[in-house]
Amino acid sequence: MAAIVLTRNMQVAKHHGSGVVGVLCLRGYAAAAEDAPRPLKTINPAAMKRGTGGRSSFNGIVATVFGATGFVGRYVCNKLGKSGTQMILPYRGEDSEVIRLKVTGDLGQVLFHFYNLEDAASIRNAVKHSNVVINLVGRDFETKNFKFKDVNVTGAERIARICREVGVERFIHLSSLNVEANPKPLYVKGGSEWLRSKYEGELRVRDAFPNATIIRPADIYGSEDRFLRYYAHIWRRQFRSMPLWHKGERTVKQPVYVTDVAQAIINAAKEPDSAGRIYQAVGPKRYQLSELVDWFHRLMRKDQKRWGYQRYDMRWDPTFLMKAKLTSFICPGAPIGGLHPERIEREGITDKVLPGVPTLEDLGVQLTTMEQQVPWELRPYRAALYYDAELGEFETPEPPKTIEAREELRLFA
Repeated sequence: MAAIVLTRNMQVAKHHGSGVVGVLCLRGYAAAAEDAPRPLKTINPAAMKRGTGGRSSFNGIVATVFGATGFVGRYVCNKLGKSGTQMILPYRGEDSEVIRLKVTGDLGQVLFHFYNLEDAASIRNAVKHSNVVINLVGRDFETKNFKFKDVNVTGAERIARICREVGVERFIHLSSLNVEANPKPLYVKGGSEWLRSKYEGELRVRDAFPNATIIRPADIYGSEDRFLRYYAHIWRRQFRSMPLWHKGERTVKQPVYVTDVAQAIINAAKEPDSAGRIYQAVGPKRYQLSELVDWFHRLMRKDQKRWGYQRYDMRWDPTFLMKAKLTSFICPGAPIGGLHPERIEREGITDKVLPGVPTLEDLGVQLTTMEQQVPWELRPYRAALYYDAELGEFETPEPPKTIEAREELRLFA
């Protein structure tokens, strides 16, 4: 029996035998040579071939995100993963909080690394393969293990210094609005230690990494935030009344939506001109705190008409400050409702937007207004949440009034 086999790029082999045919298949050597692996010029992932920038591609950015399990960090990781970024997410403690961030990126694009803020070696291992490092580590209150200076000053400086030593290209640091060396005291003696430590942390970061991009956000709101839910919590009120500094009428706030802050961080990482600059992350409108808090309670159907809600000046209520101190003493690791003296001190400070300092709009971010987002965020806090209301039974609450620059000058004259 004889057989002749013809295929592309094969030699024709004809063999005679006792019913057994042997076929020698030789694929094209030229094509195989072209497809052979080429030697890499570098093992740095950021220098490898880039894709189209989607979730299942690689956009050329290898980012280490410190504080990824925090409020802002979860949004930043989600946006990084959607654009094809390889992420290294350092975490401390056990991994139940960080493991859910695995789905923010494609398979194999999200890696976890155990670290300690006081261990330089673990920080170095977390950043040595990255070309972008984002520091979102922060703490609203002090604990027995970490004071404000440990987190906001020493820890931030340590991360920035190590990033410069290993050759990281971009370093983005999240600070705060209203930072200054000597904050004016309202309740706490000596002023806000948190704002003071954030200011000193900025100076240390700049010394350690001169081209660092610093973002100063105002109060950030969104899902699982510590602004809307702070005022919605029952522990923030005194019975059915809300104590505020000067009834909230001498405090002006400019809150910003968390998605806008996260998008600004992503844009800053991709924009070379943002290196070495400071950006103020504020919302598009300014409000009196009294207007905001009243609006929140109208949205929750806990206004004065239905619920007996009212505001009063906390300066004449020493029991409320004692309540905050007692809460901080009994629950030092997690104050109930986020109520502690440092938070009360900061909430009475008016947001100062410095002229000449760029904002999120300079990073190409289209800002979200509170009127667009807050009603949805506060819906779970409505009174009689499961009451099946008739259409039109509850009127839509009027949005808060914005404050103009001229009126603000008159307010603080």
